[in-house]
Amino acid sequence: MLKQQLQQKLQQKLSPQQIQLIRLLELPTIELEERVKHELEENPALEEGQDIPDDPEQTIDDSGDELSANETDVDLSLGDYLTEDDIPDYKLREIRERAEQKEDIPFSVGQSLNEYLLQQLGLRDLPEKEMKIAEYIIGNIDDDGYLRRDLSAIGDDLIFLAGQEVDDQEIEAVLKIIQDFDPPGICARNLQECLLLQLEKKEQTPDVKLAIRILKEYFDGFSRKHYDKILRALNIDEAELKKAIQEITLLNPKPGGSWESSMESVMRQITPDFIVEVHNGELFLSMNNRGVPDLHINRDYQEMFQSYTSSKNGQSSSQMRNAIQFVKQKLDSAQWFIDAIKQRQETLQRTMETIISLQRDFFLTGDESTLRPMILKDVAERAGYDISTISRVSNSKYVQTYFGIYSLKYFFSESMSTDSGEEVSTREVKKIMKDHIDSEDKRKPLTDEELASILKEKGYVIARRTVAKYREQMEIPVARLRKEI
Repeated sequence: MLKQQLQQKLQQKLSPQQIQLIRLLELPTIELEERVKHELEENPALEEGQDIPDDPEQTIDDSGDELSANETDVDLSLGDYLTEDDIPDYKLREIRERAEQKEDIPFSVGQSLNEYLLQQLGLRDLPEKEMKIAEYIIGNIDDDGYLRRDLSAIGDDLIFLAGQEVDDQEIEAVLKIIQDFDPPGICARNLQECLLLQLEKKEQTPDVKLAIRILKEYFDGFSRKHYDKILRALNIDEAELKKAIQEITLLNPKPGGSWESSMESVMRQITPDFIVEVHNGELFLSMNNRGVPDLHINRDYQEMFQSYTSSKNGQSSSQMRNAIQFVKQKLDSAQWFIDAIKQRQETLQRTMETIISLQRDFFLTGDESTLRPMILKDVAERAGYDISTISRVSNSKYVQTYFGIYSLKYFFSESMSTDSGEEVSTREVKKIMKDHIDSEDKRKPLTDEELASILKEKGYVIARRTVAKYREQMEIPVARLRKEI
């Protein structure tokens, strides 16, 4: 049974301005530059460069109070154009145009792996049927250079998509042709086949032949580094095995990894958002705003709006009022954007100053062991912001120091207590672990239990499973896989 009732409740909503401000806060410097350029192109009331007003006390809001009584039906406040529940059409158009521009941005791209293989395929004199099979196989090679699809699935696709009925033997024959292409190891179906393809193209020395035999007959034992079993099974000494393993380790496990688009290369280039310098033992913070210009309101638009609001005749046409509405709309949008950029800079500045004060020793010395335990809550309490704000500031932001460029997230770490009760950062523990692993005897690597004992002797009470967790976070394999001969 349906009931109709009244209910009173409190709700908290983010206005479109607040949402836009949050998005600006999350942007790194390089993306902020693009955002400012886009706003300059879209909003004629916004200009770059410093502006010195003729009358500093005169503002847009003051002129807005001079509207005549006959024109009170024209509300020129930003609220009517940007409410909590509705975004104006011009903003929606800007968002759509921005998305379309991002899709249509031209950039230079070098020859891709797919194009390189198709170029080699064009040099082969193959029947039309085999050529179509080869083109489809090349189209299914992933970025690493592997073909990770079953031949039967490729055959099914060729039937449905190209109308070519082929069996697995025909596909296998074409696959062998592609595997003969450059780079060596291309179009392999697994790591074992990839390494074997590369070895078979090398000069067949005794070491290479032994390496081929190891990969064919004892690949599982080799991948698990069970060298003792391989020595006994092949009846060879350690010197021979070491030379064969060296031949294998020189191979490329990802033959397609060297091909990448120029856009991917650009995306890996890091532009720091902050610069921290040391002079006479003092730390100095600066924002990297070289690509972000100063912004101000267009003077012509201001004067146009002021001249309209100062007139008292009330004889303006509907067309003129619509034009002035548009001008006021653009002026408000420009002023909001300028204020939002200033607020973003202030938030980033204060947050980074707080991080520097908490991690002062690291910024002076660059020693990872001097990093103090620090979580988002610590920075939020000192900076006077919400934890979510600190999280957004630290996301995708980088700081340049004398010791390198670091992500802001690098400075956040959990804490643990020593046997004396002192709180230390988990990064300090990880650094000690890594130093011992780097200097260990590779014939007998340190196990997690042995690492836990070493840390306990140094005053860090830590369980073996915690050592294993830290080792995995540092992407260090287990002791068995670090073993060498």
